[in-house]
Amino acid sequence: MPTPRLRTTRLDITPLRQVDADEMASVLADPALYAFTGGEPPNLQTLRERFARLFIGRSDDGAEVWHNWIVRISADGAAVGTVQATLSADETTAEIAWVIGVPWQGLGYASEAAQALVAWLDGLGVTTITAHIHPEHHASTAVAMRAGLISTDESEDGELVWRRTVLGW
Repeated sequence: MPTPRLRTTRLDITPLRQVDADEMASVLADPALYAFTGGEPPNLQTLRERFARLFIGRSDDGAEVWHNWIVRISADGAAVGTVQATLSADETTAEIAWVIGVPWQGLGYASEAAQALVAWLDGLGVTTITAHIHPEHHASTAVAMRAGLISTDESEDGELVWRRTVLGW
């Protein structure tokens, strides 16, 4: 299934394209973005290679389906971040993540985009949605709560597992 365009009141959430790497390099350039996830800002070539892999839309073994979007402000089309969903091949479970560039943080864009993503996953019939969040990353904790996820007692690689499960009929 192709990655659809998602829209909210303020955002146009467009399927990632390989050419988006050039614009996103500056959005992802602030080292503060990596305080909780580790790593460092990618250089343009690394980002181009990453986007080329993500654009394929699935893992090599076919066990995962990847949906990746660029979060854009509807009013001017400016890219401000990304959201992503990694679905199981049977599309019953998904892991989600979001990144909003430092200049646009605190404006509700991550919450708005994550809520749109969860609504889309609901429409697909996904029953379990998870996110992994550093326990001290309070902004991402707030985004997860607004998207309807609940903190669990589980942790993985030092991050708390947040989950929402919808029981089938």
